[in-house]
Amino acid sequence: MSSLLNVKKMTHYFGGPRAVYNYNLNIKPHQITGLIGPNGAGKTTVFNLITGVYTPTEGTITLADENIKGLETNEIAAKGLGRTFQNLALWRHMTVLDHIKMAHYSQLSYGLIGALFNTRSCRDQESEIEENSYRLLELFDIKQHADQLVTSLSYGAQRRVEMARAMATKPKILFLDEPTAGMTPDELGQMIKIIQQVHKNFDVAIFLIEHRMKFVMELCQYIQTLVFGEVIAEGPPEEIQNNPQVIEAYLGKEDLT
Repeated sequence: MSSLLNVKKMTHYFGGPRAVYNYNLNIKPHQITGLIGPNGAGKTTVFNLITGVYTPTEGTITLADENIKGLETNEIAAKGLGRTFQNLALWRHMTVLDHIKMAHYSQLSYGLIGALFNTRSCRDQESEIEENSYRLLELFDIKQHADQLVTSLSYGAQRRVEMARAMATKPKILFLDEPTAGMTPDELGQMIKIIQQVHKNFDVAIFLIEHRMKFVMELCQYIQTLVFGEVIAEGPPEEIQNNPQVIEAYLGKEDLT
């Protein structure tokens, strides 16, 4: 199977300190890959380098065989890379529905003239956006909150809004940065089911950072372990949870089994 996302020998320096070294990644279509590691290992930096927040000092990044290194974040998103963030990036004064509708607007084709004169194309596309937005709200179990401000929702529900917004861009691959951060056990179980539904119902690969190892082991088909910006182990979940280097890196943190 051909590679969807390919990263080769990615290295990055923040001035003097080296944040990531010789990082390689190969994600195939419809694959769920996890990136784990202790706090400060460089996991979010890897996400930021691939998604255009930073430009790597060295290395190559291709998405669907197209170079994306050095592109702006919005250009990379337009090429099919959706993302959520470790710290929620939602607009406080917008409703849940408006968040999802706003994410569709990069795909509109009717232009300024269409909007000014409310053309047939404009009306058709706006109707399609509304229908698709409600479908996403239903999938992520937040349809009942459509007209509420996001600030009125629980933390777990806000996480689901952010994921629904990312899926509205119709990504080829979805990056999830700590998708269960701050969630209760009930919300955690719900998030596992939602990610499984997204993976099953959409033609999308998933790359996620997560500190809850049981969550990663249950969802991911392939896992990388990052320590001080370097991958120390990678492979299927059963190999990672029994790897001595991984166990040592997490010693005193959390049982991997």
